[in-house]
Amino acid sequence: MRRRLITALGLALIGMPAIILGGIFYFLLMATFLIGAAWEYVHLFRAVKFEPQMQITVGGVALVLIARMFFPEYAMPVFAAAILVALAYHLYAYERGRDHAALDFGVTVAGLVYVGWIGAYLLELRNLPEGGWWFMLVMFCVWSGDTGAYSIGRAYGKHKMAPRLSPKKSWEGYAASVFTATITGGFYVYVFITFGNLTSDITIWQGAMMGFLLGALPPLGDLGESMFKRQSGIKDSSDIIPGHGGFFDRIDSWLWGAVIGYYFLVWFIL
Repeated sequence: MRRRLITALGLALIGMPAIILGGIFYFLLMATFLIGAAWEYVHLFRAVKFEPQMQITVGGVALVLIARMFFPEYAMPVFAAAILVALAYHLYAYERGRDHAALDFGVTVAGLVYVGWIGAYLLELRNLPEGGWWFMLVMFCVWSGDTGAYSIGRAYGKHKMAPRLSPKKSWEGYAASVFTATITGGFYVYVFITFGNLTSDITIWQGAMMGFLLGALPPLGDLGESMFKRQSGIKDSSDIIPGHGGFFDRIDSWLWGAVIGYYFLVWFIL
């Protein structure tokens, strides 16, 4: 826990200025995490003899992020082109003797979709009006949920939630995730309506509802990455972030949080 906290503080010192400033600074921060996660994703599947194409997966994720951030009108054509290029490559690989090229194609496309297209909602969230506030609302809920689940689950977890996917996760930790994220969402909105300059018409109850969703659903992102790692036989996606593993380990819940938070805000608040 101590190592995790020290690393988290270091990441906050780097990340907070980028989140506040937005623009290119924020893009570079998120692109680093997402492109790093794409690289780790490829290595996870290569560990079990799949062959997703590294350059297409990582390069395609980078191009999707650039398009979604700076050229949104071209985002879908770029995404579609990356999938078609992936198919062309894996057709060639099959002709050259790779019998599992169709499965490799599926893994490559899944990386483009999950890490690239879904990951780009981290950019879309920050690009909303008053996006800095919304990003922090979503991430505070996700982070507090993670912290609550880790702390309570470690101390009091008795009933295994998903023993095959993640043996240390418990229903007690999951309940703590939902509770702490709900309280965080309501409290965040209260503080920034009362003392800050958040001007959008969001109520404390809506903040709590968002927190509830962000405590209840993003743990599936964590379990999803655990599924990839269990199948690969690898404990962490990498060891680049001390105490947290790799980029993918760090953003697994963020991916779900960004999508859920973005659409909650667009449909119900903005």
